[in-house]
Amino acid sequence: MMELKIQLIPTGEIILSPGKNGESYCHNCSKAVGTDGVRVMMESALTARDRVGVQDFVLLENHTSEVAFIENLRKRFKENLIYTYIGSVLVSVNPYKELEIYTKQHMERYRGVNFYEVSPHIYAVSDNAYRAMRTERRDQCIMIAGESGAGKTEASKKVLQYYAVTCPASDHVQTVKDRLLQSNPVLEAFGNAKTLRNDNSSRFGKYMDIQFDFKGAPIGGQILNYLLEKSRVVHQSHGERNFHIFYQLIEGGEEDLLRRLGLERNTQQYQYLVKGNCPKVSSINDRSDWKVVRKALSVIGFSDDDVEELLNIIASVLHLGNVQFGAEDGGNAWIAAETQIKYMSRLIGVDVAVLREALTHKKIIAKGEELMSPLNQEQAAAARDALSKAVYGRTFTWLVNKINDSLAFKDDSRLTSKNASVIGLLDIYGFEVFQNNSFEQFCINYCNEKLQQLFIELTLKSEQEEYESEGITWEPVQYFNNKIICDLVEEKFKGIISILDEECLRPGDATDITFLEKLEETLGGHAHFVTHKLADGKTRKVMGREDFRLLHYAGEVNYNVNGFLDKNNDLLFRNLKEVMCMSENKILVQCFDREELTDKKRPETTATQFKNSLAKLMEILMSKEPSYVRCIKPNDAKQSGRFDEVLIRHQVKYLGLMENLRVRRAGFAYRRRYEVFLQRYKSLCPETWPSWNGRLVDGVSTLVKHLGYKPEEYKLGRSKIFIRFPKTLFATEDALEVRKHSIATKLQAGWRGYSQKTKYRKLRNSAIAIQAWWRGILARRRAQRRRQAADTIRKFVKGFIYRHQPRCPENEYFLDYVRYSFLMKLHRSLPKSVLDKSWPTPPPALAEASELLRKMCMQNMVWKYCKSISPEWKHQMEQKMVASEIFKDKKDNYPQSVPKLFVGTRLNGEDINPKVLQTLGNEKMKYAVPVTKYDRKGYKARTRQLLLTGSSAIIVEEAKMKQRIDYNALKGISVSSLSDGIFVLHVPCEDNKQKGDVVLQSDHVIETLTKLAICADKINSININQGSITFTGGPGKEGIIDFIAGSDLIINKAKNGHLSVTAPRLNSR
Repeated sequence: MMELKIQLIPTGEIILSPGKNGESYCHNCSKAVGTDGVRVMMESALTARDRVGVQDFVLLENHTSEVAFIENLRKRFKENLIYTYIGSVLVSVNPYKELEIYTKQHMERYRGVNFYEVSPHIYAVSDNAYRAMRTERRDQCIMIAGESGAGKTEASKKVLQYYAVTCPASDHVQTVKDRLLQSNPVLEAFGNAKTLRNDNSSRFGKYMDIQFDFKGAPIGGQILNYLLEKSRVVHQSHGERNFHIFYQLIEGGEEDLLRRLGLERNTQQYQYLVKGNCPKVSSINDRSDWKVVRKALSVIGFSDDDVEELLNIIASVLHLGNVQFGAEDGGNAWIAAETQIKYMSRLIGVDVAVLREALTHKKIIAKGEELMSPLNQEQAAAARDALSKAVYGRTFTWLVNKINDSLAFKDDSRLTSKNASVIGLLDIYGFEVFQNNSFEQFCINYCNEKLQQLFIELTLKSEQEEYESEGITWEPVQYFNNKIICDLVEEKFKGIISILDEECLRPGDATDITFLEKLEETLGGHAHFVTHKLADGKTRKVMGREDFRLLHYAGEVNYNVNGFLDKNNDLLFRNLKEVMCMSENKILVQCFDREELTDKKRPETTATQFKNSLAKLMEILMSKEPSYVRCIKPNDAKQSGRFDEVLIRHQVKYLGLMENLRVRRAGFAYRRRYEVFLQRYKSLCPETWPSWNGRLVDGVSTLVKHLGYKPEEYKLGRSKIFIRFPKTLFATEDALEVRKHSIATKLQAGWRGYSQKTKYRKLRNSAIAIQAWWRGILARRRAQRRRQAADTIRKFVKGFIYRHQPRCPENEYFLDYVRYSFLMKLHRSLPKSVLDKSWPTPPPALAEASELLRKMCMQNMVWKYCKSISPEWKHQMEQKMVASEIFKDKKDNYPQSVPKLFVGTRLNGEDINPKVLQTLGNEKMKYAVPVTKYDRKGYKARTRQLLLTGSSAIIVEEAKMKQRIDYNALKGISVSSLSDGIFVLHVPCEDNKQKGDVVLQSDHVIETLTKLAICADKINSININQGSITFTGGPGKEGIIDFIAGSDLIINKAKNGHLSVTAPRLNSR
């Protein structure tokens, strides 16, 4: 059985691990990819479709229902499937948590794969744009939109990371990749801030061009920025923060740096940082972010001097915000404390007095004369804030230009229109609707109106071009054309921007209220414009008197006109510009050009600048092939897993997703190239399965007819099939699901048969090859052995012939062999013990060596034997040696005693009477044996015990010591040569203590006499007699013992008065 393992990964794919034989199979598979696993779409299975919805909104059955749209979003969001398509548009829902779908493995999965073959992902959009740029040689653009907190910035980062990892690399290319990636933290630090909706909200619009060479490697880039929210520098709403860089500098800056900049490590000390009352954010680590920014500046190419000048400007803005003004008696403003302005003047390199005068006066030119007019306290504060905004805004522009310089491709000779292409990346603010909407929201929403207009036009255009290229009749689509709203804002002379500029430039006392009145007067009858004065009674209840309402494509938005004129003018007093031009700070000198002072032309207003830059952006986008990413924020609390339907419905509306879906579904819901459609569904028709050999269009036509498609359900184009209704496609998918069971069985059976046949053939071929190889080896070995055997026999015969001659080449082999044979024979038959005297007969040439070896072998065996014996055995052997010396070849029963071990004593302590032991005292008994004593008179036998001590032999009768014979007095010992046990101890007759010689008999005569000879040191005093022994029976008396050989041992007194001993002869001598 094959093992099937299914792994569900976060992108919504199923990965099937290959089986034992490399096969991959599943009942719910939609595509197989080799033997390294099968990638399939969850949406292709019926059960999965019900659980996680469809991966393309175009396939929704009820595509006009907003409820169905949001429900499909909800299903996928709950399963962590944050990406869904609307045709080629990617909808992304911010998960507010880390998902394991951005690894290098995932990047490789989407690399070079058809857009619809894998589940929706930002990498799929990135790769599709990249491949289109490479193959079609046409510039691309990825437009990312959505409200603050929806994940636009993160999406743009993922695109850059994808290109950094998957594009070709070299040393120069790697440098460009690093700079592109490191530009993000720098721009985020200076252009992003914490808002109520997002902790890392981009407060500017960004368009980045990434340049690629003909190999597809990134070689440069350029960034365009739009409408930085400069007002945040001087004011933040409650719960919001200033730009990140201020907090990063104070929290992460080194002590020496802060001391040089005159800053304290406390954000509460600075007026520009306390207005939002939000110095700390749990999700932001300003200290670590500071390190990231410093490293990024270095990677991008900022010198130490550049960084120092940049930080001087940031610190000077903080000091400028702390400058406080007082009022003199006449109402003129004066600077209350000099500390902050001194710090600022030192940091930017201007004279303190000049800076003080510029902050409290304004220069007026009247009739060619320059006059200095003092400012009141309120005007001075406004001038201070205007200077802060101008300094920070222009510094940000300088920063973007500096980054562009580092990203610019220097070798222009290689970068031509033929070999270089561009992918644009637009990360711009989404539609904003707040409780109080001002000038910034007006510009942002105007930008979104233009993008929506472009989006609809390009979508319709691409749809129409596809229909025309495929030869299918284009059916006009009814949609809301927001050109009327764009004209309302930007039309010359009549648009809101023109009216605002006119009000800003006209002489007289122009105010925000006069601007509102002028709007009412000019646009009063417009269908998409309403004010409190023009509205009906119901609308007036929800509108302020200073508001005007625009009916955008995404809904109604009320704008408060307060501040419109000031923000549009964005004027900076002339003398403040002059002071900045006098600065020694190299960055400020570049930001404030002296030509501004001589230019008599009034600078363009903010709204006009924004309108012109937006027009240029539209031209850029129109020149490129667009891809769209629409980001959605699931809730305002930034919580993972929470799906706020009201908030999402609002975003779906103002992102125009339903409008886009309606345009995409106006004709046909599904379209695929013939080869893709036929490859997927050919198994459903017997005529197209397993392969179709005719034209693709004929194969598809045959297939759809077999499936029962009705004419109104599909159209056949030149290279694609168009299916009108999702239910038609789903019915086909369901039929494929059923068909897969039988296909899988057939494929498995075929694969098993093929794999087993292949395996058998491989084994058979291997066996044949091994057999042939082994036979060759055996044959070569046999031939080699024959050659060697012949050479050996030849040498042996020749050596045998010359064996008696001196060593020469002819006989050396034979002689060596003879020596070797003898040595090997000797090795096998060496003597095993010292008693073994066998030794092989050596050849004549080795006689002397053999004798030396024999002696060495014997010495070695003796040495080993001596080393191995114990002290007890050594003592035993010493006694046996004495016995051998005395009795060998002299007494008949000696050979029988040799194998018997001598014992220490024949009588134990309990066998000897205690009185005898007491009499002995300290005298140690060395040996005791029972004996028979024969009287000197009559030769009567009496039982006695013979005790041997260190100095004497003692004869004991029970408890009585009958006789003690000192060893010194012992003259000798006599014993016969027969096998009897009779022996005589000869003592001197002169000794009165002794009565005469003692005749004894012992069953262990050899042992007893050996012990006695050793104890008495009388080894040479033992006489072995043949025939008879004469002994002294007392003073002047002699006795004779006659020994006769017989068959049995008989001891008696003979008739001649002698002691007759008949003993059997055991050995013949």
